[in-house]
Amino acid sequence: MPNLTTLLVQNNLLGFVLPSDISGKILAPLTKLEVLDLSDNRITSLPSVFFNAQIQLRTLNLSGNLLETATFEIKYMTKLSHLDISNNRLFVLDTFFTKQLDHLSETVPDLTVELSGNPIKCSCESIEFIEWLSITKVRVQSLLHQDCRSLQMHLNSSKVIYEYLKKKCSSYTTTIVAVGSWVAIFAFVIIAGIIYRYRWKLRYAYYIVKGKHHGQIKPLRTDDDFQYDAFVSYADEDETFVHRKFLKYLEDDRNIRCCVHKRDFLAGNDIATNITSAIHNSRKTVVILSQHFLQSDWCLFEFNMAKMESIYSRSKENIILLVFLEQIASKDLPLNILELIQSKSYIEYPNDEYGDVVFWDKLKETLSV
Repeated sequence: MPNLTTLLVQNNLLGFVLPSDISGKILAPLTKLEVLDLSDNRITSLPSVFFNAQIQLRTLNLSGNLLETATFEIKYMTKLSHLDISNNRLFVLDTFFTKQLDHLSETVPDLTVELSGNPIKCSCESIEFIEWLSITKVRVQSLLHQDCRSLQMHLNSSKVIYEYLKKKCSSYTTTIVAVGSWVAIFAFVIIAGIIYRYRWKLRYAYYIVKGKHHGQIKPLRTDDDFQYDAFVSYADEDETFVHRKFLKYLEDDRNIRCCVHKRDFLAGNDIATNITSAIHNSRKTVVILSQHFLQSDWCLFEFNMAKMESIYSRSKENIILLVFLEQIASKDLPLNILELIQSKSYIEYPNDEYGDVVFWDKLKETLSV
């Protein structure tokens, strides 16, 4: 019936059929419809293209259904004068639908919409819809008898409601932003604190994994697996003592295998990975302690990596030996070095003939264990 102008099919159960018509085939042949009544059919939704062929429609009645949103297109109905969507489950009309109504109102000055009987919300979520009610040229009927669900006001006072919600939602948004900012700052401080507290452990774990990945670090099962007896950590300013005395007396005279960065580090690898690998592959770490050592970031890095090695790879075995090259006041020493001194893991370089012999023998005995 392509010439049909009025179709009244209210009070049926078309809600079980119409939502599945996603291509708009059901009404496609009825291009001359002017009046369409689909009320009381338990319709929960309608596809966006369902009414695309009804460009001549003047009256559309969808009242008494179960619509929660209006997602169907009406922008092609340039002659539509009355739309009844009353007594549904509409909390708001979203921007997609209200823009279509405004567009039609430019060509249909007397366009009316019936909204009564819907549980309209007046909240921050619906503030755009309330604002639209206050400024639209579309004639929204029965607002005097339509209450906001959350406020004791009629919707015909939409301007008053909008101003109230604007103030309320502004403070609400400010509160959310403030609380969110404080939560973010608090979380950042906590995370930063955790990272700072475990910074050496994290760095140690990173370089150990990196060293294993590149084959520089292998699992240690026995003492014979160690590549060196000692890794020597020293400042560049103390290089003369290390290379002319320390290595001579220990390597040449006492057969102790030492690892020093200028001689034994692998070329092409970054310094931090070389340091971690050398410490892991050495039975002990000897720290040549001086003012120059305390002022060097790389020296302190080596000390902390050795400490992490003793805790996490050697079952808290004390592998660090401090050699005081000069007198240093306690107040100038970092706390983690003072802890080692209290456990007597240090030896002082005497710099005299008799003391030198005792010093080197004691050092060899310690590094050989």
